[in-house]
Amino acid sequence: MTKRLAFVVTEDWAFCRHRLPMARAARDAGFEVHVITNVDQRAAAIAAEGFVLHHVDMKRGSLAPHHMLNAIRDIRAALARIDPVLIHNVAIQPVVMGTLAAWKSNNIAVVNSINGLGSAFMVKSLRGSILRGFLRRTLRVLHYGRKSRIIVQNPEDLAALGEFGIAAGQLVLVPGSGVECDSLQPLAEPPPAPIYIAFVGRLLNDKGLRCLVRAHRLLRARSCDTELLIAGEPDLENPSSITMAEYHAWAHEPGITCLGHVEDIADVWRRAHIAVLPSRGEGLPKSLLEAAACGRPMIATDVPGCREIVIDGQTGILVSVDDDVALAGAIEGLARDAEKRVRFGKAARALTVERFSANDIGAQTVAVYRGLLGTMPGQASEERKVV
Repeated sequence: MTKRLAFVVTEDWAFCRHRLPMARAARDAGFEVHVITNVDQRAAAIAAEGFVLHHVDMKRGSLAPHHMLNAIRDIRAALARIDPVLIHNVAIQPVVMGTLAAWKSNNIAVVNSINGLGSAFMVKSLRGSILRGFLRRTLRVLHYGRKSRIIVQNPEDLAALGEFGIAAGQLVLVPGSGVECDSLQPLAEPPPAPIYIAFVGRLLNDKGLRCLVRAHRLLRARSCDTELLIAGEPDLENPSSITMAEYHAWAHEPGITCLGHVEDIADVWRRAHIAVLPSRGEGLPKSLLEAAACGRPMIATDVPGCREIVIDGQTGILVSVDDDVALAGAIEGLARDAEKRVRFGKAARALTVERFSANDIGAQTVAVYRGLLGTMPGQASEERKVV
């Protein structure tokens, strides 16, 4: 009998960006894959993979009770139509809504992906304390008595959730969402003048974008021959988003090119010499994985997620959070050292192929599914530890 798997993701673009390796691996392992999401622009791409789409209006970022309750109702209705053996919820909001939607059915195994706890969980503040308390209580309640697993992307998040009281047997580390190492190949360095540095991602202050712009201005004041490429768009539903006014002002600032959304990410790395992500916290950033797959050296902050792919002195350089002076110094040093850029880039590519390929991450995720289903009645156990 065909086993049905349902992903719950807030946006169809997020599924295509971050979940395709897992969904493809599940399909190839014999699962019938369904996707419950807010269908917008990626319906054709998802259907072309052979996956079945189910539209649910999920208000990303909204904790308004009526939005949450409506989405839970619609997810529950979709699950009733699909009748899956397993549901995979991706990110905090779908974790809460999808698990509650499946609550009355003990026949549905639950996998919840936490894609980075974020900066709010790493700083000592009232907001951070409230969020930590909410997540601790919510995850313990949602997973109590269920056949379930929580997937995290880096060791620090694994340890943090362990401290929340989540049973060790329910926690699994799968490093990131994978990168297509076959389609993203090492690229030759662009011409040496000027040196292009590139940021790729949602335009959020939590990703250190304002710090990066300040560092760029410092470099311009020193007459350092560098140019900044910004690939991505403001995410106005996120409270940390860069404003549209800032974005347009940067687009007119000397030495800054705002590329907007880039469909083929290799186009960015053909132009750029160095990848930069001065984030305050990540799960495991796909933008850096893609840069590494293309053989680009990286500069990032010394925070969970980033330090998994940016090995200081080997694949790139780590700097302190929100330190534009240190960031400018790291960029300038790497911009002036072509040999180091090439050496870091080769090491970054090798690390990506060894640890973070889409095929390997997909296989690890399917192993979680099989292990969890093996603990369900009538299933043969196949569970193994995924690292």
